[in-house]
Amino acid sequence: MSNLLLINADGPDRRVALIENGSLAELHVERPVERSIAGNIHKGKVLRVLPGMQAAFVDIGLHKAAFLYAADVLDPSAQKDPLDDAEDGDEKEELPRTIAPINELVREGQEILVQVAKEPIGTKGARITSYISLPGRYLVLMPTVDHIGVSRRITSEEERVRLKELVEGLDAPAGIILRTLAEGQSEETLRGDLDFLLKLWEDIDKRSQTTSAPALLYRDLDLVLRSLRDLFSNQINRLIVDDIEEYERVKEFVAAFMPQSLDRVELYQGEEPLFDAFGVEIEVDRALARKVWLRSGGYLVLDQGEALTAVDVNTGRYVGRHNLEDTITKINLEAVKEAVTQLRLRNIGGLIVIDFIDMERETNRQKVWRALQDALAADRAKSNALEISRLGLVEMTRKRVRQSLGQQLTAACPYCEGRGVVKTALTVCYEVLRELRRQSPSLPGPILEVGVHPEVADLLADAENEHLTVLERRFGKTVVVTAESNFHLEQFEIHVKLS
Repeated sequence: MSNLLLINADGPDRRVALIENGSLAELHVERPVERSIAGNIHKGKVLRVLPGMQAAFVDIGLHKAAFLYAADVLDPSAQKDPLDDAEDGDEKEELPRTIAPINELVREGQEILVQVAKEPIGTKGARITSYISLPGRYLVLMPTVDHIGVSRRITSEEERVRLKELVEGLDAPAGIILRTLAEGQSEETLRGDLDFLLKLWEDIDKRSQTTSAPALLYRDLDLVLRSLRDLFSNQINRLIVDDIEEYERVKEFVAAFMPQSLDRVELYQGEEPLFDAFGVEIEVDRALARKVWLRSGGYLVLDQGEALTAVDVNTGRYVGRHNLEDTITKINLEAVKEAVTQLRLRNIGGLIVIDFIDMERETNRQKVWRALQDALAADRAKSNALEISRLGLVEMTRKRVRQSLGQQLTAACPYCEGRGVVKTALTVCYEVLRELRRQSPSLPGPILEVGVHPEVADLLADAENEHLTVLERRFGKTVVVTAESNFHLEQFEIHVKLS
């Protein structure tokens, strides 16, 4: 089946969908008021150095100070070893070295050139690094280090050697990583990409010398152009845009940087919205659901916290055909592919625990483990997974640079405040009775008024009225219960009735 890159620009936001083999693999959303800051380069000012945390807080012009680890600070005196390879998207990974104490690397009040490595996520501020990287179409320029790396996704040793020799011949005054798209490219193509990136760095460096901190020196490409740079490869059969102005901008970019791909760019002119026509909207709703059904009848439950995401595998309606072990193994194998698809589609990063259904045989655990490794190989984000434990758990990490899809498109429920549950009406009813017991002796006046949610009011007037009567007799007060339709189920108020 064909691979498509769909750009939905016919609306207030920009959405890019990557469809691989007929299925939605990635979805990226950017809104004008929430434009991504990952990859931006700032001149920052060190606000506070924390030796106990080996980190510093840096003002880069955002509402919250950015966080700079000692491992992310360029140390000119340290000896750096060259990297043999690298992965696309991991251009900011630090080189192997001994890390000096943070107070020897930066000082309060110092101005420093940094790049946003991770956007602010949840309550955390942006994570920054002084190891600058500028991604191009085929190369990543790293002006602060000196080594040549090749994407691990280029597996041919002959091609890896060829590319390294080409780049060494370019005599670049900076470090370079050859991206996956560099495979098969000529020296002329790579030189053009390098010259563009060197000019870009020269402009950024000049601005940094004449600008006071905090200041934004370079803003990374917007979502549409970034997607063209990173996703529009030779494996994409069609690139479809649904807005005429954006279509012209896309054509201009493609003509300048990848003219051989211009014939694959199309303007969508159908009556039905682009994402509806290709079934993307349905998949977006599915990507926001807590429960994801598998074709066999099993299902996944995904619970995402600030630092950890749990993926639970369940048999659901699937009962199998032969024996329990075969049934469990089949569900787990199907769950592997869907779990990785959902992690990639939802852009979930950080620590992830997948709870597979327990398998007795080691051979079956290894089969599921190999399937997981194969599924993760197609993911552009760097991940590291430990083998399946005897309890059926896989602990893994996935690199997180931007907010997940759920964090972008949803907010914590204002009613349950993100807990996913609320107290029952009976629980709140008993809390009201306990609070009346606590406050009645100290409140003046013979009449107390209690405002509660209508469901709680019904309980106090009917099933639990006996307990209320006991309190009234005990403290010699009359309690008037008022149903407040605008109250949260857990909300209640007790005060003295004045008249």
